[in-house]
Amino acid sequence: MTDTENSKKAAPADGQRRGGPIRRFVRWFLSPAVRTAWGLIAIVAFAGGILFWGGFNWAMEATNTEQFCISCHEMKQNVFLEYRNTVHYSNKTGVRASCPDCHVPKEWTHKVVRKIQASNELLHKALGTIDTPQKFNDHRLSMSKSVWRSMKTTDSRECRNCHKFDYMDLSLQEPRASKVHQAALTQGKTCIDCHQGVAHKLPPRAQEAYQEMLANIDNVGPVQKLVDFLQDADLAKAKATR
Repeated sequence: MTDTENSKKAAPADGQRRGGPIRRFVRWFLSPAVRTAWGLIAIVAFAGGILFWGGFNWAMEATNTEQFCISCHEMKQNVFLEYRNTVHYSNKTGVRASCPDCHVPKEWTHKVVRKIQASNELLHKALGTIDTPQKFNDHRLSMSKSVWRSMKTTDSRECRNCHKFDYMDLSLQEPRASKVHQAALTQGKTCIDCHQGVAHKLPPRAQEAYQEMLANIDNVGPVQKLVDFLQDADLAKAKATR
């Protein structure tokens, strides 16, 4: 038998030892060089994930302070001045509720949604929509109705971080306040139903505008409906107690 014939007979045996494409891929994947490369990729990805997550949360907290809120003159020269004259800014106990306490949810998911919504405010900052006191007052009613609706549909969630009917001792309140709170509790009302101007100047026709907001509370576009869903808004309850 010639050498050529021997090599031809040996060829199938060599092919069998090499195996099919899947086996070759597994051998390549588990080779020392590839394992080292995947290890480095995993380490870099892990470190990158930590840096991204840390940076993301840092940005969330950095934009969740009173100082950040009033860094825009639109806020500092308008609503902040109004807020400084209220009990939420200064009181006998020294306990304060600042901008994010009232306007940003505490729960992480709801907070992220609110931050995404705030990008629209940055757009209007760039456009100069409310960059003068006159412009601000021209838009005060529509901005107020937006905040009122948000609070009504979430049962005044941010207010209830500090104020809850469950922990109110009505017997210690002034008679009028006690009576009103008892009625609100019985009727399923929420804080914003009575306290629209608790920290800021009310727009003209505030009570009429609030009732108008209630009447059209579910008459919103698809984007707002998505926000309602993500914020766990309870439209059914809001409509039942309007």
